[in-house]
Amino acid sequence: MTLLQVMADSAAGAVRLRTTDDAVIAAELAERGITFERWPLMAGLSGATPTEDILAEYADRIAELNADGRFKHIDVARIHPDESDPEWPAKAEAARTKFLDEHRHAEDEVRFFVTGRGCFYLHLGDEVLATVCTAGDLVSVPAGTLHWFDMGTRPEFVAVRFFEEEDGWVGDFTGDQISSGFPTLDQLLAG
Repeated sequence: MTLLQVMADSAAGAVRLRTTDDAVIAAELAERGITFERWPLMAGLSGATPTEDILAEYADRIAELNADGRFKHIDVARIHPDESDPEWPAKAEAARTKFLDEHRHAEDEVRFFVTGRGCFYLHLGDEVLATVCTAGDLVSVPAGTLHWFDMGTRPEFVAVRFFEEEDGWVGDFTGDQISSGFPTLDQLLAG
């Protein structure tokens, strides 16, 4: 379920808006300079679908998004539970905590969710917008936007990532612990 919850940055309990309506989500995010789109899901894609097949299935959409050629690196990131791997819980926790603290990037952070889900928390002025993205959602967070990302306690997603530079994913962390005062992805979905 795609979800947008807008909260005061000084009080996570001060919920200004909570909606699962795609049109409202797109309008609210657009009003704040954030691109949000729904792309059609291609039948038969799963977490096991090879990267080349995913990129081929979405080639037209990717070409349209990158018509100006600014994205030089387009890849697929994926994480799935692996109960056969005793290291899985530690790997999942390490992957999750990597971007749980507030940071920004030097370029736009553009993600298309093929499967699964994740939540971008956008710290814009005096508000935080928790944007839960699911399969079919594309979000583009402008360069320099303060945010953090939560993939939940049991991470599972496949996402196409778009980068201008090879190291475009590297975060510039603010040191602010604001993220610890907001509901996690799991809490948002339970509430």
